[in-house]
Amino acid sequence: MHEERSGAGIGDPATGGLSERASTNNPTHRSHAPFVSLSPVTCSGGMNLVFVGAEMAPWSKTGGLGDVLGGLPAAMAANGHRVMVISPRYDQYKDAWDTSVISEIKVVDRYERVRYFHCYKRGVDRVFVDHPCFLEKVRGKTKEKIYGPDAGTDYEDNQQRFSLLCQAALEVPRILDLNNNPHFSGPYGEDVVFVCNDWHTGLLACYLKSNYQSNGIYRTAKVAFCIHNISYQGRFSFDDFAQLNLPDRFKSSFDFIDGYDKPVEGRKINWMKAGILQADKVLTVSPYYAEELISGEARGCELDNIMRLTGITGIVNGMDVSEWDPIKDKFLTVNYDVTTALEGKALNKEALQAEVGLPVDRKVPLVAFIGRLEEQKGPDVMIAAIPEIVKEEDVQIVLLGTGKKKFERLLKSVEEKFPTKVRAVVRFNAPLAHQMMAGADVLAVTSRFEPCGLIQLQGMRYGTPCACASTGGLVDTIVEGKTGFHMGRLSVDCNVVEPADVKKVVTTLKRAVKVVGTPAYHEMVKNCMIQDLSWKGPAKNWEDVLLELGVEGSEPGIVGEEIAPLALENVAAP
Repeated sequence: MHEERSGAGIGDPATGGLSERASTNNPTHRSHAPFVSLSPVTCSGGMNLVFVGAEMAPWSKTGGLGDVLGGLPAAMAANGHRVMVISPRYDQYKDAWDTSVISEIKVVDRYERVRYFHCYKRGVDRVFVDHPCFLEKVRGKTKEKIYGPDAGTDYEDNQQRFSLLCQAALEVPRILDLNNNPHFSGPYGEDVVFVCNDWHTGLLACYLKSNYQSNGIYRTAKVAFCIHNISYQGRFSFDDFAQLNLPDRFKSSFDFIDGYDKPVEGRKINWMKAGILQADKVLTVSPYYAEELISGEARGCELDNIMRLTGITGIVNGMDVSEWDPIKDKFLTVNYDVTTALEGKALNKEALQAEVGLPVDRKVPLVAFIGRLEEQKGPDVMIAAIPEIVKEEDVQIVLLGTGKKKFERLLKSVEEKFPTKVRAVVRFNAPLAHQMMAGADVLAVTSRFEPCGLIQLQGMRYGTPCACASTGGLVDTIVEGKTGFHMGRLSVDCNVVEPADVKKVVTTLKRAVKVVGTPAYHEMVKNCMIQDLSWKGPAKNWEDVLLELGVEGSEPGIVGEEIAPLALENVAAP
């Protein structure tokens, strides 16, 4: 379990980019006090949706959370809703402009001044919360630095940083006068649905109820809370509840015993638990992951009983089909579509082999592994399986990823053992990731757990069947024998490599390699590529769920086209 620590304060507001004063037309607002609401534009039609999260691609991203907040809001806007995303300003984003609006937010025992930056992209208002606790800690390339200085290490003031984000986000719909959208104008007002994402936003519903709704503000606003990864929960010392400036009536929502079926770690507060209990609706990123979360302690990470109480809805994620498009991808040697995929993939395989220094031979099956090098993704399981695979099969394997140093060393060690069959690239390399998607015959996904997964969607987009563990969104998106191969579930014990798991990986990859080049494989390539993997379908499902909350909306914009169904029916894997 990854544990988020509490600690030092969030810095002097006099430093960083906060020295400018608000103009006379944009006064400083204190979030703890009642505020006279600006009249919202309300009538039948679309909803006012406000997504809040710690990441937002392409400005900030460490994983799937950033991708969701980059893609889903744009798809919701295309359906006629007025949509905003609020995230921290980690860098001097050149496309985001200072609104000159300042709020004063109470964090622990002092007031912190935040500014709001804004840009309008793809029909969505993108709002960035500016404060030194975000900008000074990250600034520059944000990968692996949003939550801590290194992978697996947290900033000691994360609790204060994300308390600030939650409170600052609640101010935005009421005080920012946004006029970029040709179909909407003015503030969003109070008839909004806040869509909170993961533990970093777990306090928002609590602040909404204690600081606003108790004062007659945001009376009809609702909160949907989406779980992207239950493993990260925001567990802090129980004594830290006093720092959150919340009434004692919320304490029970945070109260948590860490390790209730194992040696007790102690009494904690748990932001994820509070987010689940205080929300009006709880969602997650795939239907099968929702089932796993309520199945028991191991996969629900000790919150399974809470989610059984509240209920949880799973909606599978989409992907950015413009960034990942084999027809237009600038990183590929040869572009291709479903009609030219077999020859296109063969030529890209030869280019990939040459790029990484493997023998160039299009007839040799090539397996790719791409992922963050951490326990969840199972790189240690994959590496343990490689010796048996390459010993018995004529196959090449290319590994790409960065993360924990112990796993980076493992990748390099397996290349040293099998220099003519294995290549390990231990650095961030976006062009190579695209080349691997196009050039590989099989994509290996050995995740111990996978809430939704983006990697398998990208693989299918490029006509690369996936050999995957049968967990989370991999079950919902990969159809055995049609778009990929299922291994069965792997153990969620991240501390050991189970021999049974290694056997599952070996057996499944051998099975996949033997299919490569056959008519059955060619049909799988086609099946992968004819699917609609965009955000259109998921956005419609999100729309249906959020409309159930009954919040009045804003004037509808131009509603998008009818959602196309997936070309293949997904069935539960064995």
